[in-house]
Amino acid sequence: MFDLVLRDATLPDRGSGPLDIGVIDGLIAAIGRDLGSARLDETAGGRLVLPGFVDSHLHLDKSCILDRCTAEGALADAIAEVARLKRDFSEEDVYARAEATLVKAILQGTMRIRSHVEIDPRIGLRSFAALKRLQRDYAWAVDLELCVFPQEGLLNDPGTEELLVEACEMGADLIGGCPYTDSDPQAHVDRIFAIARRFDLDIDFHLDFDLDPSWMHLDAVIAATERNGWAGRVAVGHVTKLSAIPPEALTTIGNRLAAAGIAVTVLPATDLFLMGRRHDHNVPRGVAPAHRLAELGVTCSLATNNVLNPFTPFGDGSLNRIANLYANVAQLGRKAEMICCLDMVTAGAARLMRCADYGIDIGKSADLVVMDATDPAFSVAE
Repeated sequence: MFDLVLRDATLPDRGSGPLDIGVIDGLIAAIGRDLGSARLDETAGGRLVLPGFVDSHLHLDKSCILDRCTAEGALADAIAEVARLKRDFSEEDVYARAEATLVKAILQGTMRIRSHVEIDPRIGLRSFAALKRLQRDYAWAVDLELCVFPQEGLLNDPGTEELLVEACEMGADLIGGCPYTDSDPQAHVDRIFAIARRFDLDIDFHLDFDLDPSWMHLDAVIAATERNGWAGRVAVGHVTKLSAIPPEALTTIGNRLAAAGIAVTVLPATDLFLMGRRHDHNVPRGVAPAHRLAELGVTCSLATNNVLNPFTPFGDGSLNRIANLYANVAQLGRKAEMICCLDMVTAGAARLMRCADYGIDIGKSADLVVMDATDPAFSVAE
């Protein structure tokens, strides 16, 4: 007997009509028609059923602080505002705000999250401790990865590296970097890789977050990935510079990323809000073309980034809304293009996070979302 059978489910890429999904011990045990009896019987009513949404880049620790902020503007202003505020963050304060955002995401169908956590002498390990508790408390509902990183630099911020190492010793899931805030970006990249090698961790960089394509820290990250043999274990977020280069140059970079095994996360809500602020007309969007990189074989995702703070003063935890926003901004209206956007908040994001048990197939985790749609493209459009 099954623990659960979800009946009459429309599954992506299975055009044979609605099917039943049988679940035993939290795993998909059968997919077919007219499955047997179950302790719990539910129906999808012919609606589309997806594996859970995957948010590959979120900042739970600094969410929901909009009511405390006085500054709004460019990236540097947002970083400075959070640097000022986080000195007074308590562990309980971080937990409460992060929990509020996490619950929103869960209710919107998100079942796996990578949350970046700021570590430096101003906040210490308080945010990390709060999110470790949240990780344990909500393990029944969401798989939460914690990526510790130095938002305000590393070489220029004495004491930060020691705290990062301590967080890794306490069980951080991976490590991140932010070279554009450091006085020595190349050394920053090298030190992050050295820590990753020491603890055998994947890496997720904030990278190239402006619209000047004349130089890129991406070159240093690609070289370090190849030198350290870290293919398939490195992701870069934002890379808004890639929105400011011609197609030929993008193709060259995309091929390099694919060959190096480096994944890309685009954060459309934040990138739209922060980029192009010096323009008073013909304002650039500043959103890297993830769909074009995906066509070149790069693993790509779309993600939330920030919620209700000076980096992004809005947000409701919905990754489907982010997919819709990206499709609108990138002018993607064809069915296959919208399905690509959906992939970047589901299977593509899962590939980036190396989730081996993801998907609707026998033996995979039975993490399922029922959409009020029957077509994957229309689940994004509507």
